[in-house]
Amino acid sequence: MLVSLCLFLYLPWKASSAPVDSNSVFSSPATYDSCQQRKQFRLVGMQREGDIIIGGLFEVHLVTEFPELSFRTDPQHLWCHEFDLDGFKMALAMAYAVDEINRDPNLLPNVTLGFRIYDNCIKLGVALRAAMALISGKDESLSNLNCSGSPPVLAIVGDSTSTHSIAMSSILGLFHMPMVSYYATCSCLSDRRRYPFFFRTIPSDAFQVRAMMQILKHFGWTWVGLIVSNDDYGLHAAQSFQQDISGFGGCVAFFEILPKDNDIREIERIIGVIQQSTSRVIVVFSAEAFMLSLMDKVLRLNLTRQWIASEAWSLNPIFLTLRMQPVLRGTLGIAIRRGEIEGMREFLLSLHPDNDPGNNLVRKFWEDMFKCRFAPDVAQTETEGRVCTGDEDVTTADMEYSDVSELRPAYNVYKAVYALAHTLHNLLNCVPGKGPFSGHSCASLHNIQPWQLLYYLQNVNFTTSFGDQVSFDKNGDALAIYDIVNWIGMPDGTMRARTVGVVDESRPAGKVLSLDEEKIFWNFENNKPPRSLCSEPCSQGTRIARKKGLPVCCFDCIPCADGEISTDSIECLKCPEEFWSNPQKDQCVPKETEFLSYEDPLGISLTTASLLGACTCAGVLAIFAHHRHTPVVRANNSELSFLILISLKFCFLCALLFIGQPRLWTCQLRHAVFGISFVLCVSSILVKTVVVVAVFKASKPEGQGLMKWFGAPQQRGTVLILTALQVAICVIWLSTASPTPQKNVTYQASKIVFECAVGSMAGFATLLGYIGLLAAVSFLLAFLARNLPDTFNEAKFITFSMLIFCAVWIAFIPAYVSSPGKYADAVEIFAILASSFGLLFAIFAPKCYIILLRPERNTKKALMGRGTTNN
Repeated sequence: MLVSLCLFLYLPWKASSAPVDSNSVFSSPATYDSCQQRKQFRLVGMQREGDIIIGGLFEVHLVTEFPELSFRTDPQHLWCHEFDLDGFKMALAMAYAVDEINRDPNLLPNVTLGFRIYDNCIKLGVALRAAMALISGKDESLSNLNCSGSPPVLAIVGDSTSTHSIAMSSILGLFHMPMVSYYATCSCLSDRRRYPFFFRTIPSDAFQVRAMMQILKHFGWTWVGLIVSNDDYGLHAAQSFQQDISGFGGCVAFFEILPKDNDIREIERIIGVIQQSTSRVIVVFSAEAFMLSLMDKVLRLNLTRQWIASEAWSLNPIFLTLRMQPVLRGTLGIAIRRGEIEGMREFLLSLHPDNDPGNNLVRKFWEDMFKCRFAPDVAQTETEGRVCTGDEDVTTADMEYSDVSELRPAYNVYKAVYALAHTLHNLLNCVPGKGPFSGHSCASLHNIQPWQLLYYLQNVNFTTSFGDQVSFDKNGDALAIYDIVNWIGMPDGTMRARTVGVVDESRPAGKVLSLDEEKIFWNFENNKPPRSLCSEPCSQGTRIARKKGLPVCCFDCIPCADGEISTDSIECLKCPEEFWSNPQKDQCVPKETEFLSYEDPLGISLTTASLLGACTCAGVLAIFAHHRHTPVVRANNSELSFLILISLKFCFLCALLFIGQPRLWTCQLRHAVFGISFVLCVSSILVKTVVVVAVFKASKPEGQGLMKWFGAPQQRGTVLILTALQVAICVIWLSTASPTPQKNVTYQASKIVFECAVGSMAGFATLLGYIGLLAAVSFLLAFLARNLPDTFNEAKFITFSMLIFCAVWIAFIPAYVSSPGKYADAVEIFAILASSFGLLFAIFAPKCYIILLRPERNTKKALMGRGTTNN
């Protein structure tokens, strides 16, 4: 084509500089201002003149015969035969759409739209010849060497195949001529850099693949076989399919390409793959030529599979036969959107060569279908024979071609013509000064160039009489909408494709697929859809573990770990910090909060012991108060005894602060009250021990003046000072690093341990260390005074009580450190209660025994006499 263009530009200059002979492209040396065509292609088609012409390419014949080539003579014209009724109806749909537009007063008013339609005979060579004829026109001479004015056609409706469209778009793009295809679906044509002037009213294979994904996802088919034809259509569809199927967790079980030459061995190998595969669903992107041999083998072996048909063969009558019914019944297919064109049937019934003598395509239809021979005329001089008129016994009303109930590709042709009409309408209605071209200019009716249609065609948007919206995206693709068909058996043994749903990507997400499952026939037992999985889905609470070397759809199911859940079976997710997985591992539930509560058996036991100790202290205090004037009570400063009993009562009660849900005030009080109460108790015991030693020393001559330093005021002051030091420690601790409640998850991952953080370990250690220091000094003094005379042997009881106290708290430290959660509080409460009971019983039990059971010994004489006798 480029060579021809160069010759076209070169020869006028050549002609002006030198004479030419009779074989020149010019008619004579004197007519240098015109060009003549050397030869014209012999093409079958039809045309209608108008102010604006659009072209069309359709498959009207199925077989093309090329003449034998000879180097001695010019090649003869090729010959097309085997009339294709469906392709003819598509061409007529274009003719009808043009007539309808010309009758519409609102669309392209005062402008007559014409067309030139050619048959491509399903051959790329013929299609390219027809495209070149549309570009250059059929005028035998060209007088305007400046190439001004409108070209023969402004746009082309076609072609029907992806391969043809790829080739022609590359050529037409050089002339900036828009091409609107009604049947080419290859996703490669969406590449705007390579095909900037290509549009289509049928969705691309990428949309078709997404429509299939909707079906596969709906039925849960994740293990799918893929078979494609070895051409642009099949290979590009396979590429899109393999990219998209992983989007919902699906896998291609096997991928096979059908041989172009019907290689039997290759077909048998593919059949073997199908037999061995566990997949029960097979998707096929192919045309009938590639499918027949495969389906024959499938039929012989009676392989029952769920076939998913691409739009290329989902409505093909070759497969909808009695012979194919056993294996292909139940097939689900993606079909081109069915539409209705009002008035189309009447238009088809009105066709006759007498009504349009110059239409050689209609003439060809009558010749091929009814074997008519028409008288020679200007339009077709090669056809001779008897004349067929409308009065013959041929009625087209009963013919198959008059059926307009299943207009699918023809409906896309109808939409393509209307898209161009609306484009031209918008172009001609451009307001001067507001146009899209240089200087905001507009196009002129008498000088419209094809490239000027691009802007308006890209932005066209209208609704057909059937209710479908027509517009193009940035890649020139139409809105994706498909019918879903299901092959069902008919009473006569044949099959019929019945529409059972729609895939419409213009709908909101989640409603793209509309499917009536009750209408679907399944070619399996119980008329149920098959299961096609490599591995059964993992239940909730488990995760997928991929099998090495196998597709991602083949996996094992592994339970989630504790604290993790899985709802989509893909991976286990860790629960938030304060949540834990339920036993089924499918839901995060709040963790059990653990603390030493009053409802807990351990808490109940410790509470009971605490209250028992407090009541016991109260009872001893009541006994001592009642017998406060007796010698046993008054001996060795009864005031200190009362102070010890009161502090022990606080010790018992402070244990209750360690039970129950920790709160800020309980965390702050529990250790402070515990520390102060025990220091008050131990400091009182220490002073009592010192007084015992002082009294003994004062009874000797050398210690007569010692007691003046250990009188009641000194004793009270000592206890107050020692206790004040502990109060100071608590104040400093609480003011600098106060204990606070915290949720601890380190002890046990499945539980939240609600505890009191000590805040400052140094403060806590200082508090316990001070108590331990006082207890150690008391124990040491009492131990040294244990052998005093019986009159003063209270030191023995103090020694024993301090021994219990120190043993308990020494054992407390490792037990507390190693005890988790609420058990740490229980250990501390146990230490408090054990040491308190030890002090209470060791110091006060002997005295209560004398007071209550041996009152005769509760006299000063008895106490003093016992001492004398012992001496």
